[in-house]
Amino acid sequence: MTSRRRALSSLSMLAALSVAAPLAAQAPGIAVEQPWARAALLGGNGGAFLTLRNTGTAADRLVSASSPLARTTEIHETVREGDVMRMRPVTGIEIPAGGSVTLRPGGSHVMMTGLSQALRAGSTVPLTLNFERAGAVQVQVAVQGAGASAPAAQHTH
Repeated sequence: MTSRRRALSSLSMLAALSVAAPLAAQAPGIAVEQPWARAALLGGNGGAFLTLRNTGTAADRLVSASSPLARTTEIHETVREGDVMRMRPVTGIEIPAGGSVTLRPGGSHVMMTGLSQALRAGSTVPLTLNFERAGAVQVQVAVQGAGASAPAAQHTH
């Protein structure tokens, strides 16, 4: 293979990786994996779901989140009160050193209320996650269909 072909091949691989990269983010000690949301209506509410992996040696804590597309963004948990499931805000989510926490439908999640635009399947939503130790981590959340129960399968090249 000529050096020019090798260089073009390397550039192609780098371009392919950069296309997949926006759906995951990393800060010192924290990796955000498979961020996704369900489609939602303009003015409505949307949930974001993801896995937080603590690659550091000290525990960290997700303390808040924000999105320019939402009037308010909170960290929520889902709890059963008798026969009724309710969502309520929490002050944070602990991520143990060397451990991970998955935010999913029916459990802990990021709630975005008062959406300034509809979340359409195939689009992305900017989300900033704020951690006690790692600071702010910006991610692009992939929007799935309204009935999705898990992130879309990721393809590797």
